[in-house]
Amino acid sequence: MEAVSRTAQWTAAARALETEREDRLFADPYARTVADETGVELLKRYAGGGIVPFLAIRTTYLDRAIVQAVQERGIRQVVFLAAGMDTRFYRLPWPDGVTVYELDRPALLDAKARMLKDEPQPAGRTRVAVPVDLTQDWTGPLKEAGWKSDEPVLWVVEGLLFFLPEQAVRTLIATLAAHSAPGTVLLGDVISRAALVNPLARDFMKALEEDGNPWLFGTEEPEELLAECGWSVREVKQPGEAGADFDRWPYPVPDRAIPGIPRSFLFTCDLPSAPGFDQEAAA
Repeated sequence: MEAVSRTAQWTAAARALETEREDRLFADPYARTVADETGVELLKRYAGGGIVPFLAIRTTYLDRAIVQAVQERGIRQVVFLAAGMDTRFYRLPWPDGVTVYELDRPALLDAKARMLKDEPQPAGRTRVAVPVDLTQDWTGPLKEAGWKSDEPVLWVVEGLLFFLPEQAVRTLIATLAAHSAPGTVLLGDVISRAALVNPLARDFMKALEEDGNPWLFGTEEPEELLAECGWSVREVKQPGEAGADFDRWPYPVPDRAIPGIPRSFLFTCDLPSAPGFDQEAAA
């Protein structure tokens, strides 16, 4: 796998740690398998500064938001961009008729398929792997795989945006809006610019860069970014805030008005309901 793809095994290792806690927030029985030794070693290399509790919180927040979207909104097509070693297709309680599309680099999807080849396919749901490079055209391959742009979709952009330059981030988020039907939901996470230059995270950032996985993008105003790219923001949460704490976040949560603070953000968005919104123009 490419260097950036191996970060998926790092996050899988963190999910395995959470699963093995007695007070676990979620159970991912596949995490240890897809993490493999590579993920365990990378987690040791990158751990610190709240990384492990953050990953537990992010997973829990998105798990619950995903289940809510498909159950309450009746969405039946779910797209994970840069799906990595995510195993939600196997472990979440999907309604019958859901199709889960997993987009990622071909080598990663091949490796994941080998690791999970002996796992039984859950009934009532379909998983479709779509090998793509998200910096190139990916909507064409996704449509060829069966995705319908005229039906509501749940987009999940987890652990991706900070690896992209700003223009690529904006293009991606706007493309999602431009290819979405009413009733669509967008879930994901992003960090602040201050997190990129945090002195306390210097060793962590250096390790990422040395391993070929530098973090490139952050924003202090995720609401503004998402709105400019065509989305209506339902909520943005920092770990530790109500709805994104789960008794895991060990640090105080500084007020958003205080500048220069490293932050992580979890977000839930919808398409704007205002009449006259031009999705194609947003892209």
